[in-house]
Amino acid sequence: MKSPNRILLATSAGLGLLGLGACASNAQAPAASTAPVAGNGPAADYPVVIGDPFTIDGVTYTPVDTMNYDQVGYAGCEEAGVTGVTGAHRTLPLPSYVEVTSLDTGRTILVRLERRGPMSNDRLIALAPDAIAQLGIGEGAPIRMRRVNPPEEQRAELRAGREAPPRMDTPQSLLEVLKRRLPPRGSAPLGDPRQAEVSGVAPTPEVIETRDPNEEALVEDAENEAEEPALTPAEPPAGRPQLRNAVEGGPARAPVMVPTDPDGKFAVQLGAFSVRANAQKLAREVQGYVEDSGALAIVRVGPFATRGQAEEALAKLRSRGYSDALIRPLD
Repeated sequence: MKSPNRILLATSAGLGLLGLGACASNAQAPAASTAPVAGNGPAADYPVVIGDPFTIDGVTYTPVDTMNYDQVGYAGCEEAGVTGVTGAHRTLPLPSYVEVTSLDTGRTILVRLERRGPMSNDRLIALAPDAIAQLGIGEGAPIRMRRVNPPEEQRAELRAGREAPPRMDTPQSLLEVLKRRLPPRGSAPLGDPRQAEVSGVAPTPEVIETRDPNEEALVEDAENEAEEPALTPAEPPAGRPQLRNAVEGGPARAPVMVPTDPDGKFAVQLGAFSVRANAQKLAREVQGYVEDSGALAIVRVGPFATRGQAEEALAKLRSRGYSDALIRPLD
């Protein structure tokens, strides 16, 4: 892409200036990065735009479709004219949906990424004023941001300019662990270290910390401590012989205290595996069960009597990082 070391600010592309005063910006991404928002329904999230590489202060950012994006860093604020619970990010597809957590309070909200930005290398995301207000933070606040796949009804709320329901608050024990991963400036990946390359920031000690396996264990332990105790196991449902493959209490034990029903009509599916051992491992982590489908082992949580209960479990599972989970009706 033809670009000097700094991208000049352009108003002709239809993108507003990013920030005034404390939210000042000094560069702009390519106009092709703007994602159209049309109508409602799932089609309103398409086409998904990735865009060309661009440069800010000598750092080149290459937009890419990263599924397991999960980082800690600092939030910036956008100008007053930007509306909705929306945000700007440099590399994720537009639109994308992310959970943003305040590392000061644990409050977590759902944000729709619609623009390229922020145009400062020391901010991970730029939030619209409505998003700033819902999250209850200010310019430069420490945050965690991870990509998620929310249900359509929550996407529709954000597309309409309204707030989606708040996510589960992050417990203090996990916040303390996340703060230890927070660099003095810039951002640091919590998952795949290749995210540092995706973000366009070289993994130097000043910006990206080295991953410590012991610290990863602390994050996992803190998330496990945050879970509420599981329900007492019940008898497996009749008429579903596949449930003999249930793991450690099986379908009667849902995570995050969502009531289950042996005769329920809905379940939350987390994945299908060709290697049964991998399915069993995931099922133990979520207190789910394994069902066979041909050569595949399918991991599910439930069953649930109503779709509303299944959606509650789905939201809580996604808040724990299982972003590919979805609801499946049971025959």
